[in-house]
Amino acid sequence: MIAGKITTATALETELARPRQADIDCLRRLEGDILILGAAGKMGPSLARLCRNAADAAGTPRRVIAVSRSIEPEPGIEAIRCDLLDRGAVAHLPDCPNILYLAGRKFGSSGSPELTWAMNTVVPSIVAERFAGARMTVFSTGNVYAFRRPSDGGSVETDTPAPVGEYAQSCLGRERVFEHYSRQNGLRCLFYRLNYAVDLRYGVLVDIARKVYAGESVDVTVPAFNVIWQGDANSYALRSLELCATPPAVLNVTGPEVLRVRDTAEWFGRRFGREVRYRGVEGETALLSNPARCIELLGPPGVGAPRLMEMAADWIEAGGASLDKPTHFEVPDGRF
Repeated sequence: MIAGKITTATALETELARPRQADIDCLRRLEGDILILGAAGKMGPSLARLCRNAADAAGTPRRVIAVSRSIEPEPGIEAIRCDLLDRGAVAHLPDCPNILYLAGRKFGSSGSPELTWAMNTVVPSIVAERFAGARMTVFSTGNVYAFRRPSDGGSVETDTPAPVGEYAQSCLGRERVFEHYSRQNGLRCLFYRLNYAVDLRYGVLVDIARKVYAGESVDVTVPAFNVIWQGDANSYALRSLELCATPPAVLNVTGPEVLRVRDTAEWFGRRFGREVRYRGVEGETALLSNPARCIELLGPPGVGAPRLMEMAADWIEAGGASLDKPTHFEVPDGRF
């Protein structure tokens, strides 16, 4: 549980990378270096720092290697610049038994679908061939599931995928490519189906809160959502390496609460002293996941939705920065 307000970038980065005891225990059991592919995105930097901090706390020094097309080293974290579409460059990456695969493309994918498919299905083939002997947590998304009525509960890992739109279809393609290499070459994988992470500079709660704070209308087309504190998502990602299997394991990663858009907007309206305005016709279905299996295997998240809402409000009231990367959770047709 996080006590007090987070109102500065330094405090935020510290909390996102603070290891839990379970993370430290995991790295006392898990041998070998950690390679993070696609490490310059929204989650990569804090996840790399969590791995480094957990290893230091566990007394088990190891290389933490962050790979992306544009990335700089940090204390205790090596950086390698690499275009993962370049098969030759990937071939020269160091061998590593533990891989966190964060590479992929979402935002703007409706404008360049060919690049989305290349990043989300061609890169997995290159990486899976190169690291056939590793264990690999592959970041995926709850977008591979069908939309559901909130009253029916969220999708579970055994539900048949039914992705809507090219982004979601390409994400299922990413899973299928890794599954092929897992079955063919014995690559141990876990599909980490995440939705939606919140780190105060971005996320569904932040999208809604900022609109309310600015007096802008809140879209209710998609009526409900799940969220998870990014610090918890980082912790789950690290510890999910121990769950990798052949054929691939699947894990829904989100908070257990189903939040209604209207209820959430009204809460922020009361907190900020703002009148809430809405737009769109409220739909009957939403993209929702059931994280019961994740909680059973890895424990409950440390930060629940009510606390996360308070944190988001504190951040916005303090003038906290935004990454200006909306989640587009309110889009029902998959055109991001």
